[in-house]
Amino acid sequence: MQETRLYQIGTFAAGNRLLDPDDNSVQSHADRTNAITSGHRACRGCGEALGARFVLDAAMRAAGGDLVTVNATGCLEVFSTPYPESSWQVAWLHSLFGNAPAVAAGAAAGLRARGRATRVVGQAGDGGTVDIGFACLSGMFERNDDVLFVCYDNQGYMNTGVQRSGATPPAARTATTSALGERPGNPFGMGKSAPLIAMAHDIPYVATATVADLRDLERKVTRAMGMHGARYLHVLVPCPLGWAAEAHDTVRLARLATESGLFPLFEAEHGEVTASTPIRHRVPVEEYLRLQGRFAHLFGDPPRPDLVARIQAGADRNIARFGLLPDPT
Repeated sequence: MQETRLYQIGTFAAGNRLLDPDDNSVQSHADRTNAITSGHRACRGCGEALGARFVLDAAMRAAGGDLVTVNATGCLEVFSTPYPESSWQVAWLHSLFGNAPAVAAGAAAGLRARGRATRVVGQAGDGGTVDIGFACLSGMFERNDDVLFVCYDNQGYMNTGVQRSGATPPAARTATTSALGERPGNPFGMGKSAPLIAMAHDIPYVATATVADLRDLERKVTRAMGMHGARYLHVLVPCPLGWAAEAHDTVRLARLATESGLFPLFEAEHGEVTASTPIRHRVPVEEYLRLQGRFAHLFGDPPRPDLVARIQAGADRNIARFGLLPDPT
């Protein structure tokens, strides 16, 4: 056995130099795929660009480099493939906004019919997953097609002007949910949880992850790629532009989302939660909300502590539901 020293710092991180090379992250290896490389036109601090590279590099390693990616229309497609250029270094196919799951399922079926063992990953933002592509995604789950589908959730239609999506959190200000007078921004009680709906289909694997925990994200991608059938990964990717946040706070915001309980990290197999990531340093939701201009009206004049309390109650429900606090015993 090799003794490993973990230097814990403010980000709860440990340097790769302390570990055996076989235990290093995919991103630390010189031979990583660099699935999305330099030259793309994402905004500074874009969580989606970061998430896509982490996910596809890990998927490429797990698939031995034999991988096809189907990408819905959206921010990720627009900033990475302005015709005639492309920043992708994987086999990459652009679909329409709403049919990426169906195209990915068709690609998997076609490859199987040709006797190919090539794996397929579908990807889209929350608009193309939770809203516009939802029917195709549900069909993919129902048929148990051999596709890993990844949602990069930045909680709005960022590519077309920051409109509300089915993943926009309550009280968030968007171009279509203004915060004027008594209106709280995005109304409470709207939207849907795509991971929980995916679980209701009893598919082999469902997981949530963020760009704040690289190892957790890579591990879940690797686990999903080790399975067959329909698999779903929901990744929180903060958007500095749409969230009105500082570019340097992208990873911090993703971490605060989990530490507050607003974005629980868990895994499920065949409809049952099999693991959840405990919160190591719990913070109130206010610490997460104050960093984002889309929630500035909650702390203005007059402030809205009643709405902050409702958001906190939602986080508390997540913590209880998924058992996110360590057992005090």
